[in-house]
Amino acid sequence: MTATSFYRETWADIDLDAVANNVRNMKTRIPEDVALLAVVKANGYGHGALQVARTALDNGASWLAVALFDEALALRKQGIEAPILVLSPIPPQHVNHAAKYHIALTVSDGEWVKRARENYTAEQSVSLHISCDTGMGRIGIRNKDEASTLVSEIRRDPRFVIEGMFTHFATADQDDEAYFNEQYGRFEMMVDWIQELGARPAVIHCGNSATTLKYPAERRHLFNMVRYGIAMYGLSPSPEMVKQLPFVLKRAMSLHSRLTYVKQVEKGSFIGYGATYQAPDDEWIGTVPIGYADGWLRGFHDTDVLIDGQRCPIVGRICMDQFMCRLPHAYPEGTEVTLIGKNGAEEITADERAQQLQTINYEVTCTIHPRVPRVYWKNGKKIATSNPILTAADET
Repeated sequence: MTATSFYRETWADIDLDAVANNVRNMKTRIPEDVALLAVVKANGYGHGALQVARTALDNGASWLAVALFDEALALRKQGIEAPILVLSPIPPQHVNHAAKYHIALTVSDGEWVKRARENYTAEQSVSLHISCDTGMGRIGIRNKDEASTLVSEIRRDPRFVIEGMFTHFATADQDDEAYFNEQYGRFEMMVDWIQELGARPAVIHCGNSATTLKYPAERRHLFNMVRYGIAMYGLSPSPEMVKQLPFVLKRAMSLHSRLTYVKQVEKGSFIGYGATYQAPDDEWIGTVPIGYADGWLRGFHDTDVLIDGQRCPIVGRICMDQFMCRLPHAYPEGTEVTLIGKNGAEEITADERAQQLQTINYEVTCTIHPRVPRVYWKNGKKIATSNPILTAADET
């Protein structure tokens, strides 16, 4: 058995043509000599890291980035040969694996380099990207002394190569540009520090999706590589930016299920855990097989799903694997239910779902659990299905 099919009535469709379109449009927005790095961490923001990585590389991306070393290794073992950068620090004892699989690492302090050097037995070189904390408060060097110490420790071993340096903006997606400008200026100063130490790297990057979409030609390249994350999946970095987008982003993910049980309940009947919903009249109730274990969180109670082009309200508490919704009339079991995406003339977007949870669209797509199969579409045809449950069964 291969994991090319699934047997549950819930799935996410991933439109790879949308991803390709978003990558190509971004490539036309940046200078030819500026590289595009596709961020595929967190299973490609829930869309599927491998399929998105392949699509991005086929349409103009030349680098990939992930958050975890395991994510980078998975891509390598699935045949991805493009440069991969791990954006978070990894335990220094794993540096030999990074060298073996040609995976670039993020470094922030000299002590990490010292410990990594003590564990380093590989003959190959390992590429390092210096992280700069310009105001995010997360990881990175913060002053000239830390920069000097870090570079000094790296130079103790010729197998350690300073390939890049980067920072991350905290407010690039907001209308107020004051803090962004402060961070940008600080990063330029840090680049000068590294250059004064004779270690200016070949790759310098600080532009995320918001920055690269937002700023004009004379500034938008932000050195010689940009990191393309949320917008690659067709989602705006923030609600504030929707009206500022230089091109239309095509949404790649839609989420679907089917009615697995339909019944009519009498007036006064209670629905779900805690008996929080009581039918005010005789009603038709449908059961949908997706719940909070799939990433369809309890916070979605009292919101709608789409059935037959109509909004149908979720009633009662969302269960681990199922929820119930009120139907306008009886529908046959197997009727499609749309949770994110278009159904008839209606549409529910990830942004609408984010507003319902008082969060951001990133969280909505990232939260969709891997046990929900992903169905990949290209040129209007289904080309692959990812089903980790059956994959795991095949490997045992």
